[in-house]
Amino acid sequence: MTEFKPSDLANLDRERFTAYKAALDFYNGGQWERTSRNRQLVFNYSKIAVDKITSFLMNEINYAFEPLPGADPDAAKLAEDLIYTVLDQNNASELDYTTEIDTAILGDGCYKVTWDAIEKRVRITAPDVNGLFAWWKGDDLNQVYKVISRYQLSAEEINLIYKRTLQKKIATLTELWTDKDFLLYIDNDVIEKKPNPYGFIPFIIYPNLRKPKQFWGVSDVPSLFEPQRELNRALSQLSRILEVSGNPIAVLEGVESSEDIAVRPGAVWNIPPDTKAYLLDMLQGGGIRLHIDYIDLIYRTMHDISESPRAAYGGIEKELSGVALEVELQSLLQKVRRKRLIRTNVYKRRNQLILKLWAKFMRKDLTRIAQRVLWGQVLPQDRARDAQNEQLLVQSLVHSRRTAMDNLGVRDPEIEFGKCMDERKAILQMNNDFKAMSTRGGPRERVTAADMEQAL
Repeated sequence: MTEFKPSDLANLDRERFTAYKAALDFYNGGQWERTSRNRQLVFNYSKIAVDKITSFLMNEINYAFEPLPGADPDAAKLAEDLIYTVLDQNNASELDYTTEIDTAILGDGCYKVTWDAIEKRVRITAPDVNGLFAWWKGDDLNQVYKVISRYQLSAEEINLIYKRTLQKKIATLTELWTDKDFLLYIDNDVIEKKPNPYGFIPFIIYPNLRKPKQFWGVSDVPSLFEPQRELNRALSQLSRILEVSGNPIAVLEGVESSEDIAVRPGAVWNIPPDTKAYLLDMLQGGGIRLHIDYIDLIYRTMHDISESPRAAYGGIEKELSGVALEVELQSLLQKVRRKRLIRTNVYKRRNQLILKLWAKFMRKDLTRIAQRVLWGQVLPQDRARDAQNEQLLVQSLVHSRRTAMDNLGVRDPEIEFGKCMDERKAILQMNNDFKAMSTRGGPRERVTAADMEQAL
């Protein structure tokens, strides 16, 4: 491995980190380029747009597993149980949502999948991409051969984790990972150097949206910089106009000097002859309407650029059918699909790393399975109508009952199908028992509730 020092990273990827900070500051409300004593309102539409698209994207995620040819038939069920157990242990629902918010703001996201040797379980974390560096092979962005992760720990944390005493309060830790090696630094000193215990780099770095031919991604925020700032400026200006109109300005024409001119109810002004005095009306001539129309134009522009139509915020003035609503939200749906194309591979890769760690440390190989990511519906669904459609497709042999369960969001179609078959067998057996009981004493003998309870 080439000689490396953490100090070598000081000037690396500075443009990327500067963009991260600008997007995060803007998301948190730092949207005025210059401060002023005048009123500067912030209507943080960009934050709401990011939160909204993330809510639609992360509506629901499930996984389906099937054994590969020649694999253990039970492998898929065991792998599914393991994956859901690991996700529950790591509170993956909350982790995935907060990571997705961070990814949408900064433009890049990351998961780290490692083995906890003390608790004998898999740990999933989401490192801050502000401390990540990656190297890949040529033009193949999927072949990452080195990852460096930097973060800070207090002296107390370092003593607790690594049993080392520091003279200063905070130190920077640097992890260097390749497929073969692992190095750990505190500041510029190597404290651990060993072969990679996993045999793979445990990081999954992915873009929010992919730039063509680029490894690092695109944030949702920068496209909203200009319209958001213009909206803040226009609304602040309108606010000041309304404030002045509520506290009118006295205008004196032909008066060289003035004293005791006060704008208040019942005030009497003494002014020389051939002069005029009046209150400045800044709302006359419908001027305020121009401001409102301009704000509406900016507002529509922000909806278009963020790809989140007003309907996504519940602003539908009339009832729409399912198809009409889908057309209304088409831009949002397309953006969600673009993101899900990337996230599908991310979650599959994360599951593969979980299974690899389990195979290595628990000696149970469940990696010979095929998996699918099942995303929840973006739009509200008519469950009754969907169930009827699936029933017709099953009866017409277009697809199976298991596929119908997948489409309806059943988490584990195999288990649910087994329950349905067991229930059907029980009902058939119960019917046969009732028939035998009803004919035992003649055709007119009634089956009582006690007989039914006995048969059950």
